[in-house]
Amino acid sequence: MLAKFTRVAAVAVFTMAGSAVAGAQDFINVLTGGTSGVYYPMGVALSKIYGDKMPGSRPSVQATKASVENLTLLQQGKGEIAFTLGDSLAFAWEGNEEAGFKTKLDKLRGVAAIYPNYIQVVATKDSGIKTLADLKGKRLSVGAPKSGTELNARAILSAAGITYKDLGKVEYLPFAESVELMKNRQLDATLQSAGLGVASIRDLANSVEIVVVEVPASFVDKIGAPYVKATIPAGTYQGQTADVPAAAVVNYLVTRSDMKDDAVYAMTKSMFENLPDLIAAHSAGKSISLDKALEGMPVPMHPGALRYFKEKGVAK
Repeated sequence: MLAKFTRVAAVAVFTMAGSAVAGAQDFINVLTGGTSGVYYPMGVALSKIYGDKMPGSRPSVQATKASVENLTLLQQGKGEIAFTLGDSLAFAWEGNEEAGFKTKLDKLRGVAAIYPNYIQVVATKDSGIKTLADLKGKRLSVGAPKSGTELNARAILSAAGITYKDLGKVEYLPFAESVELMKNRQLDATLQSAGLGVASIRDLANSVEIVVVEVPASFVDKIGAPYVKATIPAGTYQGQTADVPAAAVVNYLVTRSDMKDDAVYAMTKSMFENLPDLIAAHSAGKSISLDKALEGMPVPMHPGALRYFKEKGVAK
């Protein structure tokens, strides 16, 4: 009788352990960015898609400092899918120490190219800033240190012949905090790398008069890939009455090499088959399409994602 009970208990323990392992594999932690940016609402929408369309999955959303932190967390196994800027992703794959990567992040694998991040330089009208050159001697927020946004700031300012030493003050702040300082006249301008219509700049434009500063096409050509010429359309923000030339960098979704093929396949499929949900979360989702899903990916594609794109005829 005792032997039978022991066998039953052993089976029960084994079954429980097996369930725990299976359950752990169903966790999908979506690494995003600050709550006032675009990554976060898009990540929340993506998490909901996974929860609705992937039976048994247990998705969660983590607010982070965005690209650089996301890629580091993925390498450490602390997330399953992450949003990132293309230049940060390329630097991570190279192991570029100046960009914040002490070693090559070799576990990163591509899921899809999504939408472009516009490098948006916005100043208060009272600051007198109208061009990038006018930033000299002014107070500018460039994003968290060695974040994707700050890497963009370094590139844009360098193309304009400006260093941090030329600025009156450099603040390393998230989007929402930068905007609060600008409202209080403690900051003259902010550089934010995000989708068009980002909540933080909309909030600022609805509170004070702003100037969206041009990034000339010649500057974008000077920087080169992965930066491309772009336009911030008139009316994107309150008081912006004309189109403004800008620079943009493609965003990507990435995962880890040790993620199961079936899981990444399901994650990729559920996203592309429910794009209206992402568009509802933020208008940046309108730029996501199957036709552009493989464009310029700086790291190897995950086999699970590639399987989906082969089924849809967009990958060989």
